[in-house]
Amino acid sequence: MEMSQDDYFVIKAKDNGVHVIGLTRGQDTKFHHTEKLDKGEVMIAQFTEHTSAIKVRGKAIIMTKFGTLDTEE
Repeated sequence: MEMSQDDYFVIKAKDNGVHVIGLTRGQDTKFHHTEKLDKGEVMIAQFTEHTSAIKVRGKAIIMTKFGTLDTEE
């Protein structure tokens, strides 16, 4: 199943200071955007022509059409 730009995913912080980091597309993958979430905050995001990957640092729940991930597992 391929993820399109219409597909959204949700990140819910389980603790203060969860970092969500967007990584660029292309030959050189670089950090291009970061957000910091505190406990209980929710971020709804999607992949774009500029963002090919997302890195989540900290305790969070990530919900996608493929299922739910818990960073503590």
